[in-house]
Amino acid sequence: MRLWIAAALLLAGCSPSATTDSATATLEEAAIARGVVRDPATATPTGLYAREDDRLCIAGDRIGMFVDYGDDIGCSGHGSFTREGESLRIDLGGGCTFGAAYDGDHIRLAGAVPAACRRLCTRRASLAGFEVDRLSDSGSEAAALRDPKGRQLCG
Repeated sequence: MRLWIAAALLLAGCSPSATTDSATATLEEAAIARGVVRDPATATPTGLYAREDDRLCIAGDRIGMFVDYGDDIGCSGHGSFTREGESLRIDLGGGCTFGAAYDGDHIRLAGAVPAACRRLCTRRASLAGFEVDRLSDSGSEAAALRDPKGRQLCG
């Protein structure tokens, strides 16, 4: 038994990473083909996204997002976006323009956003590192999203 385990570990250690990458790619392609995973190349970003108290909506060419930490600490903004492959280019106006990763079900902002985005936030809140998961692909649900102050973000 120990001999089999040692042989398996030895073989696993000698396997080239290209084989692993190839197997991962094949597994992902199979999941996309079966509809288990959205194909980021063809998925439309329209919908409602959330994680904890963070929300994002996309309806048409409109995008809106907010972060709510309570005690009047948060960020809220809306504007437009363009799709660039597996990323989004978001423009919330006034120089607050940045990229976000989009994989078909998740949207993730970088750990830093332009200083111009500070005007969208209160106190020590920030949009940096904002990350949300798709809840719905309904444009009407996305258009109905309001921030904690009742402002419609994607309507």
